[in-house]
Amino acid sequence: MLARVVQRLERVLAPPSTRYLPLHVGDKIAGRVTAERARRLAGWPEWFDVNNDGVYCSRSLFTAETRTKVFADVARALAAEGALTAWRGELYAVVPTSDAPLFELERAAARYFGIHTFAAHANGVVGSSDRWHMWLARRSPAKAIDPGSLDNLVGGGIASGASIADTLVREAREEAGIAAPLARKAIAAGAVEIHRDQPDGLQRETIYVHDLWLPADFAPANQDGEAVEHRLCDPDEVLAVTATDDITADASLVIVDFLMRHGHVPTSDTSFAALDALRRAARGTARQRALQ
Repeated sequence: MLARVVQRLERVLAPPSTRYLPLHVGDKIAGRVTAERARRLAGWPEWFDVNNDGVYCSRSLFTAETRTKVFADVARALAAEGALTAWRGELYAVVPTSDAPLFELERAAARYFGIHTFAAHANGVVGSSDRWHMWLARRSPAKAIDPGSLDNLVGGGIASGASIADTLVREAREEAGIAAPLARKAIAAGAVEIHRDQPDGLQRETIYVHDLWLPADFAPANQDGEAVEHRLCDPDEVLAVTATDDITADASLVIVDFLMRHGHVPTSDTSFAALDALRRAARGTARQRALQ
């Protein structure tokens, strides 16, 4: 079983194999784009200077507000061409370092431009630390990303201006009908990072991980139509599903991290070391990113 989990995670979490060109805003690298996408951005010479070394934003875009407007116009044009996933109407802050945001960008364009995004997820569990079950959610088939896949009970991207706590409370209410006082009891458990090629671009995402212990009689109730099923699984079932493509890569990593933190992966298994190395790498990258 563990060997299949490792094989699957090594495949779906493999680091990028595509060559990406840096997207420069002044002396900062705001994102990364493929050569094909860089050529498309060259179609706006008044805003982008493109060469073999990267894409450079025009010096005329010298404020965050101006850059936000220009990138919004570009994103709308790309969306009209079918180059983006479904439009969300939600902005992400482009923050390559601990400095103030360089600009804000429509969520649907985040991977196209390869910006670093942030999310908050919670493992929804009932029981005790040594005897528990975990709630999983089935994503709607209408979702732009990973339609129809299983997912963590609670999870979502952190929009511009929102905090981790704000995001967790909002997503808990919308996705599972969890009231704010209960959602605020979620226990922060560090972060993991995903860095991989995707059909819509480069996913570079830090996921803030939480454990949310729920009452035994809790039953999820989706509020926004984005989850169509909920499943309560025992530890063996949870581990087994991460070996399949029926669950998102993001949720798989968050769940495996939970299982290992809580001692539910046998250290005697010959694949334990490989799985632990995957988890440690994801946590180590997130920790390094947080220190930048």
